[in-house]
Amino acid sequence: MPIVRIEMLPGRSLAQKRELVRLITDAVCNVAHTDPKNTHVIFSEYSVEDWASDGKLYVDQDDDDED
Repeated sequence: MPIVRIEMLPGRSLAQKRELVRLITDAVCNVAHTDPKNTHVIFSEYSVEDWASDGKLYVDQDDDDED
């Protein structure tokens, strides 16, 4: 049973998530020869206070644009 975990910042619409689930499930089933009923996709969304890149939280990265 494949489990695909997607971690991302919030902001995608329900329609976008539906499309992601459809495309990811199709890809996994085609390559791994699994049944869609046994292929799970799990979204985890994190706030900008909980995600960092380049040594800075995302919530603080807008400050760089002002420099």
